Amino acid sequence: MTAGPSRLAVPRRRALLGAAALTATPLAKPFIAPAAAADTIKIGLLLAKTGDIAAQTEYLANGTYLALEERGNKIMGQPAELIWLDEPSPQGSQQNMQRLVQENKVVAILGGSLSSNALAEQATAAQLKIPFVCNNAAATDMTGKNCNHYTFRLNTPVAVQAAMFAPYIMGYGKKWYFLTANYAFGQDIAKSFKQILTQASGTIAGDDVVPLNTPDYSSFILKIRQAKPDMILGGVPAGDLSTFLKQWNEMGMKGSIPICEIAIGDTDIWAVGPEAATGLYTALWWYDNANNPPEEKAFAAGYLKKYGKPAADKAWMGWIAAKSLFESIELAKSTETEAIINGLESWKGGSATNPYYWRKGDHQMLLRNLVVQTKPKITDKWDYFDVKGVVPENLADLEKVFGSPEVNGCHMT
Repeated sequence: MTAGPSRLAVPRRRALLGAAALTATPLAKPFIAPAAAADTIKIGLLLAKTGDIAAQTEYLANGTYLALEERGNKIMGQPAELIWLDEPSPQGSQQNMQRLVQENKVVAILGGSLSSNALAEQATAAQLKIPFVCNNAAATDMTGKNCNHYTFRLNTPVAVQAAMFAPYIMGYGKKWYFLTANYAFGQDIAKSFKQILTQASGTIAGDDVVPLNTPDYSSFILKIRQAKPDMILGGVPAGDLSTFLKQWNEMGMKGSIPICEIAIGDTDIWAVGPEAATGLYTALWWYDNANNPPEEKAFAAGYLKKYGKPAADKAWMGWIAAKSLFESIELAKSTETEAIINGLESWKGGSATNPYYWRKGDHQMLLRNLVVQTKPKITDKWDYFDVKGVVPENLADLEKVFGSPEVNGCHMT
């Protein structure tokens, strides 16, 4: 920790000159160098460093750092640095957010790898009055009833992804088996898709809620096999999805019943391996999508060159969240909180045919999602998906499918 102003900071030679010398030479002089260091613009990064989600946060962090490197590690012509602290739990994440603001003097924070952590972090961001750009969490309430002036969220909310995905999965039939994790993300998925199924006069063939980090899914798989649903509606995250799909394949179930889930992470499916990988999913981005704009193709190429592997969707999410923040600070020409917020509200990315931007009314990023399906035969170590469509199909429906902030429960002050 940097020492604050004290007699210990006075050079020894000067101290030996006595009180008269100290009077002639103000104590402030030794602090000229630290003051110059304040010219460095510091950005906080809150991402989990351990646990199943760490496979995703590695990519989120890589994309974030690459966004800064592309700028020569400068913002507004000043040196800029990222300070990365852990997200061990909702309470621990709040404490680390306070550290970033109060001790590290960051001007904004990126992060929010899990919905449970991000919901706590956004409340702390409001208390600390610090811009918080959430690059991963998808809980609907973040830009619904919990929305606040200081929080911006990149990922498409669960309820919106569900509405986007519904036309595709209804093609399998209306008898669904729910397998969801017992935390904010899984609960949100179950609630959203049950509403859709009820409105379609469908049937719940089974409904299992599983703990996070479940090591053995065999009993659930046996129940699914006995229920004979038209499809499985999944809501298990990251490593849990990988574990389930591997065991699904080991028990000879691959190809027997379709598996559908929103918000697939590329790292999740890569961890499964080509033999067991299966399913239809929504995704924000795919590195090999022919329709990616030139800037994003350049990002994918730069990522591959730097890290020796393709950019996962999480790498793009880390990159675009950070890029929007850095460019917004440039746009604002200031690191003051309200100036940064105004900059983010004015920022636009993507292309003319596929734009994305932060909506002023709830600070949700509005962007179209992809529907991707695992290839019938995977021959490449990384290339697992075929892009089946973009949703909503019509760009004009983008605002409509996200719903108005007021309808979603956001009443920002």
